[in-house]
Amino acid sequence: MFSKLVVFSALATLAAATPVRRAECSTGPIQCCNSTTTAGDKSLSTLFGLLGIVVSDVTAIVGVGCSPISVIGVGGNSCSASPLCCENNSFHGLVALGCVPVNLNL
Repeated sequence: MFSKLVVFSALATLAAATPVRRAECSTGPIQCCNSTTTAGDKSLSTLFGLLGIVVSDVTAIVGVGCSPISVIGVGGNSCSASPLCCENNSFHGLVALGCVPVNLNL
């Protein structure tokens, strides 16, 4: 019985000390976007006009057709398109602004 307790304690300590690697996004959930482009893409100018978006950095990455991924790897929350961390996700998935790519294969 004592040996089982020692083994269990050692495994629990090892599990607590092992770092969990995961993709992080400090601005909210990681977005899974159907496509990415730059803010200067002329095909977005009409959409930006309708949404009232004024873009100052035309080289910024924009995600198009995005949905949030809340928990990586749980219950189908994977992204086979473009996983991005974006600063402005307030356009109901139409576009996400100020994005950087995220590696989900950590």
